[in-house]
Amino acid sequence: MSITLESKIDAFRRLDEAKLTFAKRDWFPGTSGNLSIKLSDSPLTFAVTASGKDKTKLSPEDYLLVDGDAKPVEATTLKPSAETLIHAVVYKNIPNAGACFHVHTLGNNLVSELYFGQRAFSIQGQELIKGLGIWEENAQITVPIVENFADIPKLAQAIEKVITPEIPGVLIRNHGIYAWGGNDFEAKRHLESFEFLFEYHLRWLQLSQAVQKQTVSATF
Repeated sequence: MSITLESKIDAFRRLDEAKLTFAKRDWFPGTSGNLSIKLSDSPLTFAVTASGKDKTKLSPEDYLLVDGDAKPVEATTLKPSAETLIHAVVYKNIPNAGACFHVHTLGNNLVSELYFGQRAFSIQGQELIKGLGIWEENAQITVPIVENFADIPKLAQAIEKVITPEIPGVLIRNHGIYAWGGNDFEAKRHLESFEFLFEYHLRWLQLSQAVQKQTVSATF
């Protein structure tokens, strides 16, 4: 499949929209995070954020095209995000994925640390699970958590072992989440749903502990 200038520009425009939306929510602290949109399956080609850019702003050099080995496919002075290989792993293993978004939030970092011992975070019966395309009554999801290896190929291999088409996301311990979907709209919906579920669970833990303390105090 040949990639036209029009499709490239359209992918960059859609990445701009997603980037600014997430930046307004402070999901890119310290230039962290990365985003991609797939343009071709064969050969695998996708647009990805360039390394070290301020994601609260737009510039003509925010994105580049890379292949399945996370290497640029066009002459450029830009460097792809250090974690571009993870996007490639997602696209290779989840054929229907058309976009992949990675953000760092307090919620996903705390959940990934709290439940790393179980290597997964599970939650059940919450309405926003439907945002992940799961409509069963009282549905439960289990999001895998992997160790935050500094070696990116090793991290990518760990992610490749646990991701499945059924759960469109993976947590990295004390690092963040990768969420994907059939297109950028779906990937955004999945990411927002995950983040709501993480925040809900953390607030629930806080409130349940407060109620327990009040109950204990009332008995004395």
